[in-house]
Amino acid sequence: MKSGASVLTASRAGVVGCKHCGRVLPRETEICTRCGSVIEPPSTASLQKVWAWFAAGLVMYVPANVLPMLVTSTLNGTQASTILGGVIELMLHGSWGVASIVFIASIMIPVAKFMAIAYLALSVGTERRAGGHRHLVLYEIVEFIGRWSMIDVFVVAILSALVQLGFVASIHPGPAAASFALSVAFTMLSAQSFDPRLIWRGPEDRETQ
Repeated sequence: MKSGASVLTASRAGVVGCKHCGRVLPRETEICTRCGSVIEPPSTASLQKVWAWFAAGLVMYVPANVLPMLVTSTLNGTQASTILGGVIELMLHGSWGVASIVFIASIMIPVAKFMAIAYLALSVGTERRAGGHRHLVLYEIVEFIGRWSMIDVFVVAILSALVQLGFVASIHPGPAAASFALSVAFTMLSAQSFDPRLIWRGPEDRETQ
């Protein structure tokens, strides 16, 4: 693969892939013969949805880290913990394993997803060559780890259900829980709005769109 001219793309072959089931059909096909979906040729116009959901997720991620994620009430008073504060508290209590899981799932993975989605959305509109296997792998990784991004919300929900000891101790989700859940949902929608067919566009496709 020395140049884009040596690569046979779907556009040059006169075919288009169904976005829903992946079936390859002639370019003039309007309805997929396998799943019945409307055939939509890949277009950079679809990136508008990606950026819209991306911006929404980024906006919600700020209060998710600033506001309390967990509110603990005991006889000694009430304590509110942010995500990072909770990680530090777990480390101070010697729970390094749990702290690592929360840190990776609640901070590292969301930030990495934001960076990956932004990189993919920018690269498909600027690169001047066909093919991008590393981009496809990155997209599949983002899709795979998306389901694990809610682990912090799950932990809060489980603790809230288990630790309810009346006036002795109780745990309640903080306002950051809703913001974090919305941020994860918006980034998942952003990733799902991305059309992976754009990765394989040839130079001639990039010039016309």
